[in-house]
Amino acid sequence: MQDDARRQRLPAIEQLLQTPAAHRLIERHGRDMATEALRGSVAAARAELAAGKDAVADTEALVRTAGEWLAALHAHSLKPVFNLTGTVLHTNLGRAPLPEEALEAVVAVSRGASNLEFDLETGKRGDRDDHLEDWLVRLTGAEAATVVNNNAAAVLLTLNSLGAGREVPVSRGELVEIGGSFRVPEIMARAGVRLREIGTTNRTHRKDFAVAIGPETALLMKVHQSNYKIEGFTKEVPQRELAALAHEHGLPFIEDLGSGSLIDMSQFGLPHEPTPREAIAAGADVVTFSGDKLLGGPQAGIIVGRKDLIARIKQNPMKRALRCDKMTIAALSVILRLYADVPRLRERLPSLRLLTRSREEIAFLAGGIAPRVSEALAGMFEVAVVECASQIGSGALPTDLLPSAGLALTPLAGGSVNALSAALRRLPKPVIGRIQAGQVLLDLRCLIDAAGFSEQLPLLRNVLDTGKTA
Repeated sequence: MQDDARRQRLPAIEQLLQTPAAHRLIERHGRDMATEALRGSVAAARAELAAGKDAVADTEALVRTAGEWLAALHAHSLKPVFNLTGTVLHTNLGRAPLPEEALEAVVAVSRGASNLEFDLETGKRGDRDDHLEDWLVRLTGAEAATVVNNNAAAVLLTLNSLGAGREVPVSRGELVEIGGSFRVPEIMARAGVRLREIGTTNRTHRKDFAVAIGPETALLMKVHQSNYKIEGFTKEVPQRELAALAHEHGLPFIEDLGSGSLIDMSQFGLPHEPTPREAIAAGADVVTFSGDKLLGGPQAGIIVGRKDLIARIKQNPMKRALRCDKMTIAALSVILRLYADVPRLRERLPSLRLLTRSREEIAFLAGGIAPRVSEALAGMFEVAVVECASQIGSGALPTDLLPSAGLALTPLAGGSVNALSAALRRLPKPVIGRIQAGQVLLDLRCLIDAAGFSEQLPLLRNVLDTGKTA
């Protein structure tokens, strides 16, 4: 009876809406949203009382609960984070960071109308690829180019355009999983081509391709093993040999380069990756690669090659479903122009700066930050500056490591690496590290805003103690 009386004394929604605090919610979120939140707050309090639980059900508490619910509802789920995982081009963390010039270009075309598909010279309809094609041709040596929303889409569209209903031989050693369960055999099936596996996992010869070619063969394909390596007793058919064999039989030769480095990265002390220009020079008729990995741009799939084949690809109705929007085109256009000045590329392309950062520079940064982290975690974790190894990318050169430095956070009595890792993710700008050998390891290769990182450290203790988001 007492609980019934308490439930009956819960204030009415209209009464709550008249309070000054509710008025502030209405100003910020609108009357409908504020009303919904208050109803939910009252319903939750009523349910707790019905279950025999204590519930704070006064007007102030109910409106405060509604405000917290609205704040959580309207919080952005996609937000910036500190990438301290040690993987520079991290697939799950958005891959390549963009330079300010690219961001400014995105904002400029997003504010209003643009000539996305309008030819300012003729006053007639234009092609969105026109904003990128000349530069892609210049940088790769291809005859023509087109762009879609990622490299998996580029492979899918190319295969469907040039080989639908027919057979495509691929070495078993190149049937890679691109990421997120997207596998080359599955992409080929969706493209409508029939995969013919040839060779073995570790060795495939020219004769394997030669024997596989028949009346149903649409093209020959090579897939770069960008996310794994096979070492030891191995053999693969070089680009030039495969291209020559394809052309002997009147077939196109296409190559998927995956990570898509536009230049020889060895000049910056990084491992060499095959470039589109090298593939075209070796005889590839179509080359596909990513825009947001080693190239350092936005998510995109780039297709370059022979003019007649690119024209067929662009005429495919699927092209419209896979095309890029104006913001991607604006950003990629800026990135491509940076490659015209390779000597200054490192200082202008953020991803390249991060990849070429020296261990000494990173260690100096770690030494400056360590005391602040130690203060924030005093008595719970020991903090030490350590040497570590960064990864270039989760899907781009994952086995090539870069010497780096970071902070190893080792739990003391009562400390938990899982609890600390969760607390770091609950900071205003989440910190994403990795758990390794019983420690939380923060690789500082990708830490640029050291001040922003340090400013939120005083919040860490409270987040650890309460388990709540800062």
